[in-house]
Amino acid sequence: MDEHGTLATPADDDPTLVLLTVKEAARRLRIGRTTCFALIRTGELESIDIGRLRRVPADAPAKYVARRREAKRAA
Repeated sequence: MDEHGTLATPADDDPTLVLLTVKEAARRLRIGRTTCFALIRTGELESIDIGRLRRVPADAPAKYVARRREAKRAA
């Protein structure tokens, strides 16, 4: 709860975010941070560099899941 007594929304669930941290993307996918970095390294999960920071576009986790589901259907 916040200082007003209402439930606070975690930042990684904020629908207005354009970019997510790797930790936030991992939470959305319900995977570990290390696994998320592995998906980024292989190019399976889109990410961009901003200076020394790595960010994941907010729509990238959903696109990753959609591609996995489509691949499973095609198999």
